Amino acid sequence: MQIILPERMGKRLKEEARKLELTEDELVLRVLSESLKEPLDPKSKASVHLALSDKYLRDAEELIRQKDYIQASEKAWGAASQLIKAIAANRGSELRSHSELHKFAAKLREETKDEEIRRLWQIATSLHQNFYENWLPQEVVEESVTDVKRFAEKLKKLIARR
Repeated sequence: MQIILPERMGKRLKEEARKLELTEDELVLRVLSESLKEPLDPKSKASVHLALSDKYLRDAEELIRQKDYIQASEKAWGAASQLIKAIAANRGSELRSHSELHKFAAKLREETKDEEIRRLWQIATSLHQNFYENWLPQEVVEESVTDVKRFAEKLKKLIARR
């Protein structure tokens, strides 16, 4: 589903989402849930986060094909963060900041004893930084998007176990 907004409203949506450390999709979902008085249960939230992760990974791959490495970086980061949020939602928690995302990723690494989770999460985080600073060479962005796919495979297995 695609929503067409007036330019000023779209700009405001971006600003508010950034302030709240949410994606635009998450903010729209939150506002709709509140205004329609349709609260989302943990499983529904997890499902939305998983769907957003899949969408953002597809977007990242398409942006790589278009050679838009800055936007591909942000979409891949978004995919990774949505996976972390999906696991948290599945457990009845909602992560509301970058700090909470990092703490939860560290918790997952500790629970699983899988050091690769930490490494892959840090790669995703470097892509988020690249969105703002554009310092990564294109081949590093391409390889990092592949790493985020690996991260997705690992985390989806964790969700399937519950």
